[in-house]
Amino acid sequence: MPSQKALEAKQQAVEEIKAQLTSAVSGVFVDYCGLTVEQDTLLRNKLREANVEYKVVKNTLTRLAAKEVGLDGLDEVLNGPTALATSKEDEVTAAKVLADFAKDNEQLEIKSGFLDGKVVSLDEVKQLAATPSRDVLIAKVMGSLNAPVSKLVRTLQALVDNGVEPCDIQKAPAEAPAEEPAAE
Repeated sequence: MPSQKALEAKQQAVEEIKAQLTSAVSGVFVDYCGLTVEQDTLLRNKLREANVEYKVVKNTLTRLAAKEVGLDGLDEVLNGPTALATSKEDEVTAAKVLADFAKDNEQLEIKSGFLDGKVVSLDEVKQLAATPSRDVLIAKVMGSLNAPVSKLVRTLQALVDNGVEPCDIQKAPAEAPAEEPAAE
């Protein structure tokens, strides 16, 4: 029977994992086995720069915490060495950083993930990683909204540069009727 101190430490670890799972908008579980110390340090630095929390977790404690927060379906991926990367701000950041790192480092294996309180499969994590970030999507929408106005301004400026003032532009006269054929 484990000591009271060991039980309290495990309960505290479960509470920490629960807090990490509930405060995150998305997360990705990975198998990091086979990474060198340099590769792991590089990965952790990239995740830190992207404001993603990354931590090696115990499968049994993570399984308990996941069930308590309603993330059922993680039992099959919680085996072997497991690390959890979570993002509190952006849904795609954790998946994108890990997928980019996994392209160059085959030892890193993405297992599964979660998004908005639901477990997602490996394919869905890969789709999430391929999705542009929120800032990029906002920039694209703003660019598409800005394009018609910019085009109008450039057209008006071209007219002014060619010596035509916008107020001088008048509606072109209607086409003159075609000449009638000469009477015989």
